[in-house]
Amino acid sequence: MKADARFLTQSKEFWANVRTISQEVGYTERGANSIKIPLLNAVQEKFDRLHLSTAHIAEKDGALTDFGQRLFDYFTFRAAVLNNTVQKYFMRKDAAEVEFNRLRKKLNPQCPLPMNKQKAEKKNYAFLTGMVNMLVEANIGDIPCDYDPRSLTTMTHDSMPLRTLSRRVDGAFPSVVNPIAIWEIKEYYYTTTFGSRVADGVYETLLDGMELEELEIAAQRKVQHILFIDDYFTWWECGRSYLCRMIDMLHMGYVDEIVFGREVITRLPVLAKEWKAAYDALES
Repeated sequence: MKADARFLTQSKEFWANVRTISQEVGYTERGANSIKIPLLNAVQEKFDRLHLSTAHIAEKDGALTDFGQRLFDYFTFRAAVLNNTVQKYFMRKDAAEVEFNRLRKKLNPQCPLPMNKQKAEKKNYAFLTGMVNMLVEANIGDIPCDYDPRSLTTMTHDSMPLRTLSRRVDGAFPSVVNPIAIWEIKEYYYTTTFGSRVADGVYETLLDGMELEELEIAAQRKVQHILFIDDYFTWWECGRSYLCRMIDMLHMGYVDEIVFGREVITRLPVLAKEWKAAYDALES
């Protein structure tokens, strides 16, 4: 899923309000399987307790300011896209395994198909990672790709490092040195709780995005940053508040696209062909 253009040019102040309101009013409806749209009176009550003004959000008569209208338009959009679209993309382990096996049979891949980090009866292929690798390979032709980077992503100038990211990513095209695109994969098919390790993954992506933003501003170098995530139980049943944070991160420009669950099957071929075209243009 790509960002909605209406919310891509908002100020840091806008996102500060989004975060504060979301945290104080709540991301989800208690006892409901859905994302919450905050109410103005709840926002005013919470801000008053924090000794914060809401004059920038609403007039004394309750009419929303232009800024306040954008805020509530965004909250409405975020809830709708998660409740009505993203939720339907997520797969459980068995469905992911079916799709993985279908693609493996169809594509006869030569790319790496790594195993997950589970043990005993949970040991199996990393289904989403395998699907990502297979679909990239199937759509880039004979161009190289680093499916398992063991080095930090580095952009160079005159054969010298210009910027190096703090973390290793899960894939880079065509290489971790001067990549056209990098991606991260968060699949948790065998988890039974939403632990700190899962939450940390969201903030790691945010760190990468902030470093890439600095690179683009300072050096006019753009690297496409994609996030792939899946598992219905982990992300929807346990982690809906973190999905809200991901949608925020997408619209803040810290990730170019988030591919949710089975969306990988239709969306990644399009992305990989775009990367190939960009590579061909650089080589010509």
